Amino acid sequence: MVNQPPPLSGYNLFSADAALVEGLEWNGADWANERVDELGRLAGTEEAIAWGFQANANPPVLRTHDRYGRRIDEVEFHPAWHRLMEVAVDRGLHAMPWRDPRPGAHVARAASFYVWSQVEAGHGCPISMTYAIVPALRGTPALATAWEPGLTSLSYDFGLRPATLKSGLLAGMAMTEKQGGSDVRANTTRADPMDGGSSAGEYRLTGHKWFCSAPMCDVFLVLAQAPGGLSCFLLPRVLPDGSRNAFHIQRLKDKLGNRSNASSEVEFEGAWAQLVGPEGRGVRTILEMVNHTRLDCIIGSAALMRQAVAQATHHIAHRSAFGRLLKDQPLMRNVVADLALESEAATTVMLRVARAYDLAGSNEREAAFRRLATAVTKYWVCKRTPMVTAEAVECLGGNGYVEESITPRLYREAPLNSIWEGSGNVIALDALRAMKREPESVEAFRGELARAAGMDAAYDAGLRALEDDLMKGKIAEENARRLVERMAVMLQASLLLQHAPSSVSAAFCASRLGDRGGMAFGTLPADVDFKAIIERSTPEGVSR
Repeated sequence: MVNQPPPLSGYNLFSADAALVEGLEWNGADWANERVDELGRLAGTEEAIAWGFQANANPPVLRTHDRYGRRIDEVEFHPAWHRLMEVAVDRGLHAMPWRDPRPGAHVARAASFYVWSQVEAGHGCPISMTYAIVPALRGTPALATAWEPGLTSLSYDFGLRPATLKSGLLAGMAMTEKQGGSDVRANTTRADPMDGGSSAGEYRLTGHKWFCSAPMCDVFLVLAQAPGGLSCFLLPRVLPDGSRNAFHIQRLKDKLGNRSNASSEVEFEGAWAQLVGPEGRGVRTILEMVNHTRLDCIIGSAALMRQAVAQATHHIAHRSAFGRLLKDQPLMRNVVADLALESEAATTVMLRVARAYDLAGSNEREAAFRRLATAVTKYWVCKRTPMVTAEAVECLGGNGYVEESITPRLYREAPLNSIWEGSGNVIALDALRAMKREPESVEAFRGELARAAGMDAAYDAGLRALEDDLMKGKIAEENARRLVERMAVMLQASLLLQHAPSSVSAAFCASRLGDRGGMAFGTLPADVDFKAIIERSTPEGVSR
């Protein structure tokens, strides 16, 4: 075979990612290097890569009834899905910070989730929700005591059985309904107290959920209207006596991407559930779970970008056109270097936000920073991912457009995290609310940006302009996206100036903050060190 790149496999997704390796160190989680390195090695094997393809080529199948006509509401998955899940659970991607809450635990878990998500993104959904439910349950100690041991177990135990008979549990979340979507306060699902009244904490739920992903999870947090208002409930698939709860799967969604993962429509017909938190505080209660899944939207999007860039850098190192390798073609160098900058900025900010989750419990300033930075970063990183993956497909040309390549899957997956856990408008407006209701979050964010003051002229000019806007007070809703975008790019630039090589930070600031970059990838200024940026993002073992 002449002039066709070899498959990208047999490399370590951790050690080949300089931004990730360095980020673990400056975020205080380099104690996890060995475990993330081992996962990175596995992620680069032909076997693991094949699992990702197989799980998506063989999507889940719904079985509403058994052969005798009894309702079972079960979803069957390809064996590759189970292998992916086994690795994720065994490595604690759903539980690492809760099992071993040492400094840097959320950062280490973010790095691990990022590495393994590059193999296959869909199975990260139940992993993410299981990770995120633990802090939400801890506000109701009795429920946390009952469920947390199973939810943090390192055993993947698939199938619908009573929780007490399983070696490990997975959790899901279901909020949106047909009539409301993101407006969960418009939900109509009803929660009726059982005998003994609401003081007993047991309810019957009647209604539906329009999107319920990973319906084979053991337990779900759901929102429903109780006598005291919209409330949060814990709803298991199987009741303590072994009978199935009245949780009925109507159909599976036929999605653009994320095809390995089952997303469903469900109906509750008097389903038994327990109250989490007080009646009428459902949104506030479930938001603790949502905040952690929003972090995973950032991580998952950064992972998609990183894998897209790895594929592009690998391709241009081996493919020739018009008498030269693509990596030696000036315009292609510009395109791929630009993609590499975007990917490194996403990885870097992902790790910094994860560190805020580590520190928030003991540091009020970090807690305030976390509140605003999660929304700002989720908005921007998830928005950039579809553009990065599309450009990576183009870098590979026709080879990148056929299903034998991973890039079509990355491209289809890319828009999802901008929809999950709050679409772009919802997240941008959430950032505005945080700035209005919690002014300390603005001060914490400004303090973070101030760390890089004086390091780059374009950055300093951008900082002054942003400071002026932040100090104006009320910000019109129609300007929310523009402001949040600027905040996100400034945060990325600040972190790159402090922690990345000057070749990276200078190019990022010149192209994103100054007037020397264009609107499409491949418009970096001519004086950028293209070679250094591309080499930094090229997987090890690839000819440079």
